[in-house]
Amino acid sequence: MIVYGRNAVREALRGRRASTVGEIIASEARSREPWLEDRPVRIASAEAIERACGSREHQGICAEVAGYPYVSAAELLLGEAPLIVALDEVQDPQNLGAICRTAECVGASGVVICERRAAEVTPAVCRASAGAVEHLRIARARNLADFLLAARAAGCWCYGAAALAQAIDYAEPDYAGGVVIVFGAEGRGLRPRVADSCDALVGLPLRGRIASLNVNAAAGAPLYAVLQKRGPLDRTP
Repeated sequence: MIVYGRNAVREALRGRRASTVGEIIASEARSREPWLEDRPVRIASAEAIERACGSREHQGICAEVAGYPYVSAAELLLGEAPLIVALDEVQDPQNLGAICRTAECVGASGVVICERRAAEVTPAVCRASAGAVEHLRIARARNLADFLLAARAAGCWCYGAAALAQAIDYAEPDYAGGVVIVFGAEGRGLRPRVADSCDALVGLPLRGRIASLNVNAAAGAPLYAVLQKRGPLDRTP
């Protein structure tokens, strides 16, 4: 995999794939970044970097790394009071990356995505997450509803994000103990079986003329509500 963009490459050098980083290609200016000291860097033009990574959004740097190291969904349920973000067939790489960035910032234990009909961790997702995926454990679930049932059996509370007319206000739960918060696909929301597998549905108040929020924007408020009510979260398994 070729990751590109300043933050994506920097965090790859600091995160779980640090030992797998291979060739780094950068512009003359970018190669002078302090965090690249003592790193062998091949100097190249912007055009050559674009050819190497396949994107114009490279910000003057790209690097070769191993494929993304997914974990098992069961691993995310280990530990005391995990906070897990589950995504029900979210397909936009930008949304996946942005949600991973928010999840990492609030100290989430990890993210669960669907194996099929969903975005996976690609170089575009790495860049959209500002490198957060390098520090965040991500699992792929064959059946998200079954994962939610397993999470409930493990003692977690599962909350699905939905329209407020169908749900309680996102600020109502105390979010104590293990928590899984599920966000639905762009436009469609949660699939019925996924929604039925949750303990409760939570929603955000909408006071404007637009009927819904982008899934990335909708993820922020509930995750920070958990952070406010529970304080800093332990990410260790």
